[in-house]
Amino acid sequence: MVQFFVIHGIAESAWARPYSWAVNNISDLGNARCALQPDPEPRYICSPEHGLMNVSFVALGVLFVVGAALIGGVLWRSGRATAVARLLLAGAGVGFVLAGLAPADVNENQHVLGALFIMAAGNIGLVVAGFCLAEQVPTTLRWGTSLLGVTALTAFGLFLSHHYLGLGMGGMERVAALPLLFWALAVGVRGLIQRTGRMQEAVPAERLSRAG
Repeated sequence: MVQFFVIHGIAESAWARPYSWAVNNISDLGNARCALQPDPEPRYICSPEHGLMNVSFVALGVLFVVGAALIGGVLWRSGRATAVARLLLAGAGVGFVLAGLAPADVNENQHVLGALFIMAAGNIGLVVAGFCLAEQVPTTLRWGTSLLGVTALTAFGLFLSHHYLGLGMGGMERVAALPLLFWALAVGVRGLIQRTGRMQEAVPAERLSRAG
């Protein structure tokens, strides 16, 4: 997930005209051609590093799908709701892949489909996931997961209806899209900390067994 934010920074810094988080969509970084885009808000798009950004979209999507498929009992409860949540989150990964393979100015229909997978399926998946995380997962993370999903879905509705609440088109889109990534980062960091802790606990135990 970190690679996405790093490459986002690289791609936006390459713009001759300053890229704006408020004015520009995330997808503008992946557009293949330089042109004035009239919809949904007028803006000039010219992204020299569009190829790099689209590779990042695809890589992010693949990681999402793999993560949804492989992270099992440590994170999730068993049951149908969990299967639905994981399927929806994997759908968000498919959305990132579709968006990366089809820039908005090359195949708009496929790109929009990818965005729907991300901001509709993925965020619904977040809402459901909050009720499906394992009991050992901290309560703040469980409730925070559903809260992020509700916030992102609300922002997606405002984005579609062109109500940006002073954040701009790009700002509202980010409120709809980024909570999914922040959640994945939080879960990943928690898993890394837990793994490190288990490894540290295992070392003294191994030394004691050898001494014995």
